[in-house]
Amino acid sequence: MEQVVVVRDRHMVADEELGAMMMGSFLRKLCHEPNKPDAIVFYGTGVHLLTEGSQVMDALEVLAGQEVDLIGCGTCVGFYGVRDRIQIGRISDMKEIISVLMCAASVVTL
Repeated sequence: MEQVVVVRDRHMVADEELGAMMMGSFLRKLCHEPNKPDAIVFYGTGVHLLTEGSQVMDALEVLAGQEVDLIGCGTCVGFYGVRDRIQIGRISDMKEIISVLMCAASVVTL
């Protein structure tokens, strides 16, 4: 695996409105980049981006269609009680997430 992006929060900065706008902008522009990450790992409140009603679902659908592996942290999904609301990507465990991160040539954390 070459490149992995880690999304730790549903917002890129503390201000929720600005942070949500920035996250949406990042993911939508990533759709048009020639070099896509192999995977995007979502943990913490970032797992909410994978759920129904997510403000970035359009971008995630495009990225998934471009063969970017969208991986949600199972512990986080369970903690926030959103397992039944996951609409895209897949739920994994920390063992696989560690493997993905440790085998990546580069990791970008948001």
